[in-house]
Amino acid sequence: MIFNRQKMTVLGIMSGTSLDGIDFALCNFSFVNNIFSFEIIKSQTVEYPKSWIENLKNAQNLNAFEFIELHKNYGDFLGEKANEFLSDTIKPEIISSHGHTIFHQPLKRITFQLGDGAFIAAKTEITTVSDFRNLNTALSGQGAPLVPLGDKLLFSEYKYCINLGGFANISFDNSANQRVAFDICPVNFVINHYSQTLGFPFDKNGDIALSGKFNKELFDKLNENEFYSKKYPKSLGREFVENEVFPLINKNNLPVNDILNTYYYHISFQISKLLDKNNSGKLLITGGGAKNIFLIDLIKKAVSQEIIIPNSEIVDFKEAIIFAFLGFLRMNEETNILKSVTGSKFDNCGGIVNLI
Repeated sequence: MIFNRQKMTVLGIMSGTSLDGIDFALCNFSFVNNIFSFEIIKSQTVEYPKSWIENLKNAQNLNAFEFIELHKNYGDFLGEKANEFLSDTIKPEIISSHGHTIFHQPLKRITFQLGDGAFIAAKTEITTVSDFRNLNTALSGQGAPLVPLGDKLLFSEYKYCINLGGFANISFDNSANQRVAFDICPVNFVINHYSQTLGFPFDKNGDIALSGKFNKELFDKLNENEFYSKKYPKSLGREFVENEVFPLINKNNLPVNDILNTYYYHISFQISKLLDKNNSGKLLITGGGAKNIFLIDLIKKAVSQEIIIPNSEIVDFKEAIIFAFLGFLRMNEETNILKSVTGSKFDNCGGIVNLI
């Protein structure tokens, strides 16, 4: 197939660390007069069956053969769900799949996104791009975050772009007009964990946290973590939360609503530290955390920027849209990962292509 750089239809598939479902975004991308634009044709979040939630939660504990088997099976599962999603709409030229991150240790040049693209391609009979991060870590980059190039090219009207997903990340142009980005702190990965101990899948509207009390000692301890004083590029993974955040929180023996209340203040504080106090530019917030009323109220009080929360489709599917866009760039052999963001040796064009 010959791909036309000026226009392409792509299905983006995204699974975040919060395990709240698989995001599908079918998009048209165009490049006219040196400007990229997009149109969403269809979007949907597909909830995971309980069996797959357990599979993904426990994947890091499997032996080598079991892990490879799960990698293939998960690719087959994503392909099956993609076929269901596409059954009543147009067929895309390519599928661009992020996969589900299991390991992320960039200092060891290791990152792994579960979901074999070859099996997605075989199941759907559509050319599939996957495994975007691996080349960047091989080039001594963080392999994350990858969304910032899409922020720069598709959402250029905003000074800052923040996504509040399993982890919060931020991107913006520095004084040299280079895009920089990094992870800020864990968000829903922590919030959902403690909400689930009370029998709730997540903290709807922040109601659990709102009912709790602020704990200054825990707040100070959370903010003392050395990650927050490191210079970017830097990124976070499941390992950081399991090894450093959960043990710190749990040893305080606080009620869950007090833990969440304090953690929300921690998130808003870490975000406010990063923004220019005198800047009046617009701040775009997306991701599941954008629906958390209490958290957004705390962020609004902590920052001076005008906060923009877009329509629900952008809030929910921005990352899937941008991974579709990264696939569009990959098929045209254009840079889709920036060294200014990841700290890699070079800008690079990431993604393994399985042609059908």
